[in-house]
Amino acid sequence: MMTTNKHIAVLGAGAWGTALAVSMYQAGHQVTLIPRRQEHAEEINNVRENQRYLKGIRLEPSVNVSTDLSILKTAEILLWVVPAQHTREMAKTVLPYLPFDIPIVICSKGIDTHLEIIDENSLLTSVLAKTLPNPMAILSGPNFAIEVAQGLPAAATLAAFSRKLALDLAWTLRHPRFRIYASDDPIGVQIAGATKNVIAIACGIVLGKKIGNNANAALITRGLAEIRRLGMSLGGKIETFLGLAAVGDLTLTCSSQQSRNMALGMALGSGQKLEEILAGRNTVTEGVHTAEALHKFAISEEISMPICQAVYEILYKKRDVEDVINALLSRQSDWEEF
Repeated sequence: MMTTNKHIAVLGAGAWGTALAVSMYQAGHQVTLIPRRQEHAEEINNVRENQRYLKGIRLEPSVNVSTDLSILKTAEILLWVVPAQHTREMAKTVLPYLPFDIPIVICSKGIDTHLEIIDENSLLTSVLAKTLPNPMAILSGPNFAIEVAQGLPAAATLAAFSRKLALDLAWTLRHPRFRIYASDDPIGVQIAGATKNVIAIACGIVLGKKIGNNANAALITRGLAEIRRLGMSLGGKIETFLGLAAVGDLTLTCSSQQSRNMALGMALGSGQKLEEILAGRNTVTEGVHTAEALHKFAISEEISMPICQAVYEILYKKRDVEDVINALLSRQSDWEEF
């Protein structure tokens, strides 16, 4: 097992990156939080708080905040909290600074949409591996940033292709208020973490349209079936889709307005336009990008994903929400299959 008291660099200072920096400090590690913009780092250092993305959470003086990437040369673990659509370019940026033996723990959720063909090579592990030869893992689970930063009890899955690496990292990063369970299924964990954001938009639309809790529960359950179908087609393991990374994360994201994706869906369901909703936000709603990626993914893998397809049509084809809902409800149902 890895020993404690590591130098952990957290790349990306959104709400989740900041919360992880706080949590790693609580675990007893030396922590460096690396925002992508210098002015953001200066703001955080001036007030010792990330007022843009995580108000009310104080950063202790010993938590270093800097945009100097040369700090990566002394880091022992890198937590990658860069939005999915910026991962490809950021990997090129850090390449000259990052020793090749440092484990990268990807804490972002999403699928890279830059390639014309969306397949397993669009998962963040594959995107990073094209540039960085480092050992890689995925951290994912049912976590709202503010609660993790406040030290409220939480749990997550840490998955790597190497069982030893997964166990070592899970042991090193966990603490009594942040339990981490090891997994050897990074494919399934990534698919679950990305797809649940699209299902959350669908659940938000249902609540925004005031269709009822029965419909919301049905969407969550059938959404899990879509996650499982896609994940297992790529080699994911069935137990992943019954655990924290799928059932846990899906339940949390689809049952609280704290979820950016669910809140966006509620706004759509209440009649707002997507452009208006996004214009009023300073955070990334990753489910919007993922809906487009899953549309292409489902085509390339020949997987039935009607809920994700419905969200795609609302977001990208500008179809009327009511029409899409009616079409979804009118689909022929046959044998129920998980």
